[in-house]
Amino acid sequence: MSKDQVFFDEMFAKGVDPRNPYQSIHEWVSSEDPKALTKKAEEAEIFFRRTGITFNVYGDDAATERLIPFDIVPRVLAAREFSKLAEGIEQRVQALNAFLHDIYHRQEILKAGVVPTSLVANNIAFEPKMIGFTPPGNIYTHIVGVDIVRTGEDDFFVLEDNARTPSGVSYMLENRETMLQMFPELFSSNRVRAVSDYPERLLKSLRASKPLKCEDKPVVAVLTPGIYNSAYFEHSFIAEQMGAELVEGHDLQIIDGRVAMRTTQGYKAIDVLYRRIDDEYLDPLNFNPDSMLGVPGIFDVYRSGGITIANAPGTGIADDKALYSYMPEIVEFYTGRKAILKNVETYRCSEADSLKYVLENLEDLVVKEVHGSGGYGMLVGPAASKKEISAFRKKLEANPDNYIAQPTLSLSTVPILTKKGLAPRHVDLRPFVLVSPKKIDIVPGGLTRVALKKGSLVVNSSQGGGTKDTWVLRD
Repeated sequence: MSKDQVFFDEMFAKGVDPRNPYQSIHEWVSSEDPKALTKKAEEAEIFFRRTGITFNVYGDDAATERLIPFDIVPRVLAAREFSKLAEGIEQRVQALNAFLHDIYHRQEILKAGVVPTSLVANNIAFEPKMIGFTPPGNIYTHIVGVDIVRTGEDDFFVLEDNARTPSGVSYMLENRETMLQMFPELFSSNRVRAVSDYPERLLKSLRASKPLKCEDKPVVAVLTPGIYNSAYFEHSFIAEQMGAELVEGHDLQIIDGRVAMRTTQGYKAIDVLYRRIDDEYLDPLNFNPDSMLGVPGIFDVYRSGGITIANAPGTGIADDKALYSYMPEIVEFYTGRKAILKNVETYRCSEADSLKYVLENLEDLVVKEVHGSGGYGMLVGPAASKKEISAFRKKLEANPDNYIAQPTLSLSTVPILTKKGLAPRHVDLRPFVLVSPKKIDIVPGGLTRVALKKGSLVVNSSQGGGTKDTWVLRD
């Protein structure tokens, strides 16, 4: 990344006057005593710690539980900006769901040669047991997180799709709750759209996807791997906020062809299970026989119409970063329109010409594992040392099919509060999408992740990033 590279600043753009969405926030920060703001930031950290908003870091013996840093300067999007995003996200999610139905049924997109058959057939996330089966309501992706980056006033790109078990919504909600408690006056002077009703919207959306055998009001539960999972706080938080039971595999049994959870009054049938465990561990009779986390036989109940599993097994292929490179074609194939939201240019290292280019330009590219997540297993070329690049080159040459590469984007910056005042830092945005047979519901906000280190482009919390409250203004 060039030292003289210019980034779009969401508060100031290229001038000294704040852009319209940020005028009120700029006035607020300018009028406040810097020491008072710093104290408020410290209070926010205490609030998060008391609430228990932490996440686990695997392989970190020194500290297995960490607090995600929270910055009190909100990220602000005008109504017009978010409206454009929402239109593009809805189109993309429609296409993803249509793609998943197609590859598990007629496979028209493969027959048309739009997507290579090998990319699906040889994909570890493709689930053959889903072939020929249609989930309740024909919904595969009940909850989706779409990672968005910005490079200019009207330039938004999709960085990746999260259709397996997207996380982060608890931080979106707690970030807003923290701001409401600490700065209520800001919400009196700004018309900010609410996100606090997300749990009610999620519950309504899940119930709308009830299975065939559900005749009464659908019973919803959240399936967690347990307290040692990195996102356990979120699992318990969502269940509590929805008024649903939080269950583990050992709490469930198959009774009379239904999945039932243990309660103080005996076993009670579940209609919709919001699962937060991977396909592999869902059912030891159908998937990984060594799994101690899932429920033996749950997949058979699912296929017989006795339960809805959200998200559907086999949706993980939609997260595949090699498949991502075909998303513009996938969107147009199923919607008949050009993609509203652009993809980041992507080099598939499985292809000889692309691999040659990537190996020759490693210092300028971001290289990611096809099935990677959380910022792990990736190389940010411009920020890497010669030793790191050399080591990564060997991994790439040994297993090129496992990687894709992208140019280093000029990610937009937003201000964070530092000891020296406001300073720009790079961000991305994960809006959350709820999909049911009735509608696609996009929450007016999302999780803004911010790279707290100066010049860093890695926003993942596991890699030292933080979060912000995301404001979408009303018209």
